[in-house]
Amino acid sequence: MRRRLGSLVRGVAPFVVLVAAWAALTRSGLVAEIFLPPPEAVARTGWEMARDGSLWTNIVASLGRVLVGLVVSVPLAIGFGVLVGLSRRLATVLEPVASFFNALSGIAWLPLAMTWFGLGWGSVTFIMLNTVFFLVFFNTLVGVRTVPRVFEHALRTLGGSRRHLIVQVLIPGAMPSIVAGIRMSIGFGWRALIAAEMIATSTGLGFLIFNAQNFHQTDTILAGIITIGVLWLATDRLLLQPLERWTVERWGLVSS
Repeated sequence: MRRRLGSLVRGVAPFVVLVAAWAALTRSGLVAEIFLPPPEAVARTGWEMARDGSLWTNIVASLGRVLVGLVVSVPLAIGFGVLVGLSRRLATVLEPVASFFNALSGIAWLPLAMTWFGLGWGSVTFIMLNTVFFLVFFNTLVGVRTVPRVFEHALRTLGGSRRHLIVQVLIPGAMPSIVAGIRMSIGFGWRALIAAEMIATSTGLGFLIFNAQNFHQTDTILAGIITIGVLWLATDRLLLQPLERWTVERWGLVSS
């Protein structure tokens, strides 16, 4: 209990210092309130948006797009990565291609996505699927290739089939890399999603920020930015970090 409390204090302390510095800067008069409103004004705006439901509507829209991207892309990327990884020669050929598209995934495709699918869910979903798929696929492929071949030979010697090879050797051996890819894909996917929502949709946290900029509502912009950061921090600390830690410990890379 004491260790958890200490960890909580260490995690919260930097944000307390940051907010205190923010408040001191706004009260000093060095920056006009239209450019940087005080923390209490941003908190009041966020509370008002939460009460009238507009904040929750945009949160649900953004989280829904993230969920769609994960549900569709992650199984496809893992399956395709394992199938390609079964052939060492094919994996050698496709790994540079996967790395190429991995570097381009996300915001770089936004102009083409808007040309192909127009404004709306189509463009934003394509951007999210594109970002998640290539990151998870690349990490899965790399993870499968790093599994020592001696494990495969041992399973073949014991009479194991290809299904046993996939389920009992390749996927468990690549699991730490797969989970790391999922964690990265959600982080990069959030960034790509917010950028796409600023241009291609009329809902979501990205649209909330972009629309507030048109009316010089700096307090709303900051409230939206803080909401994005809080959502990502909660997802990463409460879900992704424990999952990654459990995966690494489960498959014997570190001791629990």
